[in-house]
Formats: sequence, structure tokens, C-alpha cells
Amino acid sequence: MTAPARPHRAAAALLAALAATAGCRAGTPPPSPDVVAEIESDAVRYADFETYVQQALGESGTSLSSNVLSSLFDQYLEERLLAKLATERGLLGEDAAQGRFGRRHALDLLLADEARREEADGLPTEPEVEAWYAAHRDEFRRPERVRLRQILVETRQQAESLRARILAGTDFAAVAAAASADPDVAATVGFQGELYRGDLPPAFADLIFDLEPGEVSEVVEAEYGFHLFQVTERLSAETLPLEAVRDDVERRLLQDAADRRLAALAEEARQRYDVTVWGRNLPFNYRGVYGDQGG
Repeated sequence: MTAPARPHRAAAALLAALAATAGCRAGTPPPSPDVVAEIESDAVRYADFETYVQQALGESGTSLSSNVLSSLFDQYLEERLLAKLATERGLLGEDAAQGRFGRRHALDLLLADEARREEADGLPTEPEVEAWYAAHRDEFRRPERVRLRQILVETRQQAESLRARILAGTDFAAVAAAASADPDVAATVGFQGELYRGDLPPAFADLIFDLEPGEVSEVVEAEYGFHLFQVTERLSAETLPLEAVRDDVERRLLQDAADRRLAALAEEARQRYDVTVWGRNLPFNYRGVYGDQGG
């Protein structure tokens, strides 16, 4: 007796269904060539991304690598996602969230909204400030420094003559203002600011840090002229106390909090909205976090 053909009929039906599905997908037209991504049903056009790159970098981005362009494209998509989230939360109208400045405004409103939801009331608390300072105390260490003046002239004979005048009692600053070949040095009467050893060329560092306050160096030859140096003050190594850096610590804490809120908002937006990247319409090899789902 011949076995019934039902299994064969079931397999045929399944194949027919798969073929119908494939035919439906094949019949779906690709997006317009200028559409490089879709956020929900909103088209993201390459021209808009080009404008974003131009505004961010001051150039078209044609010389950038695919990795850099992929990172910039992800940032652009993230800005669009966050602007959409701000609109959905009713923080501003859809039209107001368009363009680079509109998206930045949307982000500011989102961050402020998150702070309100967290009941964050402004500056960090004193315990937070003290704990952060204690954990980052090494960042506020300052090595030994000197306050330095210099004179730069074109010949050794000039430098030796000026050094003799200073040793005879003429003020170093007055000589620097009158004689320096460098207009910037002359305008500041030779003052170079407060310098660490690492701020100085290695050929000069030891000589300068061996000078006592008020002492004038020997003539120092360089490729571009002849130097005279004077250390006006030597400052010992120190760790800046909390009160001296409180404003900086508070700014860092506020920035850390904003970064955490931004990361949470970006994750919420990625989970909420579907993003499809149409890599074949991009003029670079997209390697970003959203993947090339569109082919």
C-alpha cells in the first residue's frame, strides 16, 4: 500500500510560503540613493550628514577615514535620536529640534529635564566635593617651577654687553624691553611666565633651574640667537589644596553627572526607536554601532 503524501504536501506549502515572503521582500523598493538611514519612518539624507560634518570640523570630511566617518555618523544619528526623544517628551516642538543648533538645544533641555527628575539641585554637596578631591589628589600636584625672564639677541657680542650692564646694576627688565630681538619678549619686558622643568628645552632646563632668584645666566647660544636668563622666583613642588581648586572640582563633578545622564538618555533613545542604516548609499565603508541592516 502506498504511503500518504501529506509530508510532501506540507513541505511544498512551507516552500511556497517562504517563496512568497522572499518575493515580497524582493519587491520592496530600496530607499532613494540619497537616503542613508531611517529612524522609525524618518529618512536621514546624506546631504544633512555632510552639513553636520562641515559644521563640526570646518571641512567636508572627504579626506577622513571610514572609521572616523563612521564615528561621526553615529554621533549624528545619536543627536537625531535625542532630538526625537526631546520632542516626544514635549520639551520642544518638532520644528525647533531641526538643524544642529536645534538638536543641541534639545539635548540641553533633555539634560535639564533629567536633572529635575533626579531632583538634582545645583552644585555638588560638600561630601561629594571632598571625596572627588581625595580620589584625584594626584592631579593637583605641581612640581618645582620658576618664574623666568629672558633676553634674546642676534650676536654673542650684544649678549655679553647686555649681561655686563645688568651685572653693573641696570634692571634686567629694562634691558630686555630695550634690546630684545623678539618683539613679544620686548613687550613683556622678557617675562616668560611660570615654567616647569618640562616646559623648557632640555638644553636650557638644567642651567635655568640651577639659577638662584635674581641671578643672571651666562650667555646661552641657540640656533636662532643668544639668550640671557634670569630667574625671578623659585616655587617649590606642592599639592594644591581643595580651596584653591574647588571651582574646578565642582565643574568636573557637574560634567561627570551630565555625561552619565547623556549616556542614559542615548541608551533610552536607542532602545525606543528603530534605526536602519543603508550602507550601500554611503560613500564610505560604514563600521558603526548601528550596523548595516539595510544592506
